[in-house]
Amino acid sequence: MKKNHLLTCLLIGLAVTACSKPKIFTPGEPWPDNNGVHINAHGGGMLLHEGVYYWYGEHKVEGPEGNQAQVGFRCYSSTDLHSWTDRGVVLSVMPEGSGSEIEKGAILERPKVVFNKLTGKFVMWFHLEPKGMGYRGARTAVATSDAPDGQFSFISSVRPNAGQWPANYPDELKTDGATDNGSVYSGGSLPDSPDSLKIVARDFAGGQMARDMTIFVDDDGKAYHIYASEENSTLQIALLSDDFLSHTGVYYRFFAGRFMEAPAMFKHDGMYYLIMSGCTGWEPNAGRSAVAPAVTGPWTELENPFRGDESEVSLRSQSTFVLPLPGRQPQFIYMGDRWTPENPIDGRYIWLPIRFEGRQPVIEWMDSWSIIPGL
Repeated sequence: MKKNHLLTCLLIGLAVTACSKPKIFTPGEPWPDNNGVHINAHGGGMLLHEGVYYWYGEHKVEGPEGNQAQVGFRCYSSTDLHSWTDRGVVLSVMPEGSGSEIEKGAILERPKVVFNKLTGKFVMWFHLEPKGMGYRGARTAVATSDAPDGQFSFISSVRPNAGQWPANYPDELKTDGATDNGSVYSGGSLPDSPDSLKIVARDFAGGQMARDMTIFVDDDGKAYHIYASEENSTLQIALLSDDFLSHTGVYYRFFAGRFMEAPAMFKHDGMYYLIMSGCTGWEPNAGRSAVAPAVTGPWTELENPFRGDESEVSLRSQSTFVLPLPGRQPQFIYMGDRWTPENPIDGRYIWLPIRFEGRQPVIEWMDSWSIIPGL
């Protein structure tokens, strides 16, 4: 059901006068930056640092080749989340033939940047597929910078937690190697349950697969890497080191056989939430949501958080991040992408308020809406 801005204000119990001069968000419409150019930050993440928001995302180009990295990751800054200044490319691909893991034509996706208070470094994690491997590499990569909008230096990529078992993995499944025939699976194509294939054991020595991902920093300063793993069939949650640059070997697996990707984690009223999608490639699907008393679980799957006519395709979007707004309404913004793989540069952004029905996060379509400050 469509809602205009005035109705949005009324629905959240605010006086109309509080919305007299709003900055209005229009999901799915072109979103120009300070140069009048549609923002180019797909699969993005958000960092709030010293009162400024930094939006990092994949820089896309026109045509199908834009589905591989041709430029790198771009950054924008804003103080109101509405008007964005282009800060340029902050992690650039290397030239073709360089032999770099991030050379032009590789797949670089879903950059997430966090600030490490111990080291004073800005740490970027992202999904990396080396050039020519399709999605078979299933690696995660890290880069650092001394400034939120400075040049990030690529450090390395890895398959996480090599030689370590998940903390909640059944003892009876711990073996010395794989039991399947080495086939490559994706989406919903697993012929049997993931546990029967022992994918964790198959990848034990070389590290676990890591595709769609996010980073979450808890109130105690601990950072967690959340990523689709085990041929996308399972979500893994891994504790990072104190400097946020590596994995500790402590990790957990959840939603075995559910094929979750595009995870976005946030915290509300002492509980932890995930919004995710199923695995249908570029095509949207019914969203997923889950709740837990701790980052490390146990996680309970909830309902599809999307409501309305296009709820079964997540309002034609896929989750990438949930942005908390303490002291404001809405308290959380759902950030999603509307992918256009035939012309990736034209991908649109679906930002919508999140409300709660008990512990169920709910996301409904609005043609336009605004943030109400100072509540």
